[in-house]
Amino acid sequence: MSLLVVGLSHRSAPVSVLERASLDSDTRSKLLHDTLAAEPAVEAAVLATCNRIELYADVDKFHAGVAELSTLLAQHSGVGLEELTPYLYVHYEDRAVHHLFSVACGLDSMVVGEGQILGQIKDALARGQELHTAGRLLNDLFQQALRVGKRAHSETGIDRAGQSLVTFGLQQLAAGADVSAWAGGKRALVIGAGSMSSLAAATLARSGVGEIVIANRTVERAERLVQILTEPGGTGVAARAVAMASVGDELTRADVVVSCTGATGLVLTGVAVESAMAGRTAPLALLDLAMPRDIDAAVHRLADVRLVDIESLAEASADAPMAADVDQVRGIVADEVAAFGAAQRAAHITPTVVALRTMAADVVAGEMARLEGRLPGLDDKQRAEITQTVRRVVDKLLHAPTVRVKQLASEPGGAGYADALRTLFDLDPETVASVSRADMNDPNRGRV
Repeated sequence: MSLLVVGLSHRSAPVSVLERASLDSDTRSKLLHDTLAAEPAVEAAVLATCNRIELYADVDKFHAGVAELSTLLAQHSGVGLEELTPYLYVHYEDRAVHHLFSVACGLDSMVVGEGQILGQIKDALARGQELHTAGRLLNDLFQQALRVGKRAHSETGIDRAGQSLVTFGLQQLAAGADVSAWAGGKRALVIGAGSMSSLAAATLARSGVGEIVIANRTVERAERLVQILTEPGGTGVAARAVAMASVGDELTRADVVVSCTGATGLVLTGVAVESAMAGRTAPLALLDLAMPRDIDAAVHRLADVRLVDIESLAEASADAPMAADVDQVRGIVADEVAAFGAAQRAAHITPTVVALRTMAADVVAGEMARLEGRLPGLDDKQRAEITQTVRRVVDKLLHAPTVRVKQLASEPGGAGYADALRTLFDLDPETVASVSRADMNDPNRGRV
């Protein structure tokens, strides 16, 4: 089996296509189940963020896998295959590993070095585990990607190059001014109470806004976020929760609005914003971090209204300077890709080695049983000594070749050594497969 990723991101597709292709939670789950039902794939995981949609799979055929995964992405996104295909990218084997590790380090993010992607990778793995679509390969891959991302942030200054999408968006709204000076004392409205909205609320609080209002369809979630913001030792900002029905009223009083919901339609229409602006003289700053968009792009035409959305952030980030630490992170990624490949190739031969040693142990047991039939007078001590001697002989004979074959298998092009070992020792393929299945079904393997 081989690792394949098919996807699209802000680097390959315009925001208008990404917006239409976005997947909600239920659709992601259905995509995973349908991918496993497809013939070429035995494992699957979906990484979906505001600026990327990627389908990872363990496939047995490259061309059939690309065709099937592309078709599934088109079907579940609602964007026709012919329209979607020009924006899709494909990575295979080591290149697929390199891509995910780069994503985990923030090298492929809209804002280079941002760390929120690690949480999104963790969520993708957790969903695959929960739905039992992530097996040994994808568990190992995503777990290692999380470790590589954390290593990049701890060992380099990539954090100096990057920031969260929220911070970058607020900087664009501030139009070159210091964000804290620009935000100080303002009334903020945050629409949504998910992870991005929580980050937005915390960032606004640190920037010195005077009040934060959290609006969410489930008021209880908004209230939990308010509690976090106002608890002792927290941000100290004044905050309150409201229902989504109150957004119109709150909009008339807000100075800055950040919206990031999972809604499939507009949360703020152009008419609603125009109505809120009637009779007020203060400008209104809007930051839309949702995909698909929450705020009608038509508000660009309104006087005293400034809208920053994913599309404008993509344009602004294209000119953002990259820190020197990026080269160091690229070196980390290259080293980790090589190490992961070696580990996977070595792991590929392990079931064969285990099956060989099991066969050897069966041979020893069989020969000892025959010996007891020929020498019935052996006492327990003699029998144990003979058994131990035979086992030592077998272990010594197998030690050098099994150690060497693991070393050879870990090198590029070493996949054929497992086949050679099975052929030379006439190992039962089902015995080898049963060892692999036992490893994949280990309940303690790869949990996040």
